[in-house]
Amino acid sequence: MELVAIDLEGSGAHDRENEAILEIAVVPIVDWQPDMAAAYSTLINPERAIPQRPWISPGLTDAVLSEAPKLVEVEPELARRLNGKYLVGHNIGVDWRLLHRRCPGITPSGLIDTLRLARQSNQGGKRSLTAMIDHFALTKQVGRLAAGSVPHRALWDTVAVALLLRALTRATHCADVQLGGLVQASSAPPLKGRGAPSQPSLFD
Repeated sequence: MELVAIDLEGSGAHDRENEAILEIAVVPIVDWQPDMAAAYSTLINPERAIPQRPWISPGLTDAVLSEAPKLVEVEPELARRLNGKYLVGHNIGVDWRLLHRRCPGITPSGLIDTLRLARQSNQGGKRSLTAMIDHFALTKQVGRLAAGSVPHRALWDTVAVALLLRALTRATHCADVQLGGLVQASSAPPLKGRGAPSQPSLFD
């Protein structure tokens, strides 16, 4: 079973069907650690103006995004890195809905939600990604691995998710042989339709 941490930065749910992907990062998880040598992160040109809003990082400006590759140029690389893998994210359903809407040809095997796992294991008080990373004292390690990135940007958040998954599996006493059970416990509800992952079984 191959695990890949993922995070997207978008223009915002208020855009509804027109929400654009502005940045995406993908980091394979190997032996419960983020494989930074195989990490992939890119800005994406939304091909339209994006007003600055509180939830959009100040670094994601129209001037910067206009120089980035378009999603159609990035999609083949994303498909190569994501198809057939289990996607790991914090509140992964939000990222998956946007990715599935914009790239319906991407077909992961399933979704693993660290937010859902944290809730079920009763870990932490506040369960935002940054709060959970602080709870497990991982902030400095994330900053070291995601050098040059900051919280709420795709690469930082993706590395944080990869480290958080390991911390949660340790806290809940999960081991490799129990990974199928972890998938069942933390999987976000799959979307229906072409390209949506089916609900993973215990030993997928």
